[in-house]
Amino acid sequence: MVEDAKNLLELYRCMVTIRQFETMAGEYFAAGEIPGFIHLSIGQEASSVGVCSCLRPDDYVTTTHRGHGHMIAKGADLKRMTAELLGKKTGFCKGKGGSMHIADFSIGILGANGVVAGGLPITAGAAFSIKMRKTDQVAVCFFGDGASNRGPVHEVMNMASIWKLPIIFAVENNQWASTTPQADSGSVKDLSTRAAGYNMPGVSVDGNNLLAVRKAAMKAIDRARKGEGPTFIENKTYRIRGHFEGDPQKYRTKADVGKWQKKNDPIDLFSKYLLKNKKSNKSSLEKIWNDVAEEINDAVAFAKDSPFPEPKEALEDLFVTPSKGGSPS
Repeated sequence: MVEDAKNLLELYRCMVTIRQFETMAGEYFAAGEIPGFIHLSIGQEASSVGVCSCLRPDDYVTTTHRGHGHMIAKGADLKRMTAELLGKKTGFCKGKGGSMHIADFSIGILGANGVVAGGLPITAGAAFSIKMRKTDQVAVCFFGDGASNRGPVHEVMNMASIWKLPIIFAVENNQWASTTPQADSGSVKDLSTRAAGYNMPGVSVDGNNLLAVRKAAMKAIDRARKGEGPTFIENKTYRIRGHFEGDPQKYRTKADVGKWQKKNDPIDLFSKYLLKNKKSNKSSLEKIWNDVAEEINDAVAFAKDSPFPEPKEALEDLFVTPSKGGSPS
């Protein structure tokens, strides 16, 4: 896989965008401007970008309660994302979904999900529709190491294998199922070994290495487009922030987090790769950070200037609009 400098910098910019968006979201949540709960994906940017950068606009993605990074990596509009988090009418879900239920069907994002492993059956439905329509689209379901132990994962993996559905199972093993270390909740060291039980390829990669994730994703997507069925990819990464914003994190120390981040931060690793291979220089990388900061500021300004939904809109979009004959359309 040969990557040109322009493409590499676009990948870097996307990771930086996720990092800055998530940092902004954490700050605004702490300030009381974002309702509900938010779960940030700081530290997992290589997984989001590595997989989604290999997809087409018409490919499908289901995500989790920690889904901002997947949204951005798939091409979501930052202004509408920010508006949704702030509960504004101009958001993707008109301010009614918020962080854990954000979606954008126009780019194939079928939705975040507050239920752990809840997105997998949706992915199966999308993939089955691909098979019926005989297109070469694919469907990616992101889920965490904690979700990998839940029933829907295994049910959908079994179904996907039997019917050779074009699904990429992308588990983001960030080492923590809420407050439980992965080693205490999983029966295997490499989650990808479970793929053998469902007769599909399984691979574990360094989820902090953007190019390693892309390589695995491209291979899996190519198989799926050819009708060869699903693949299970385990991206081994780390969650730098708490399970949720406000999490006291008594299950680990700040020193442990700092030690990991100093050695494995995916953005730092990729910037070093770019500089070492003369794909960019420090000033160009700094400019990307500054340009992205302006985009984030514009998104915040847009969201703040947007109106809240009217109270009367609370019950809109809950039911299918009846047809003239009285039955659902």
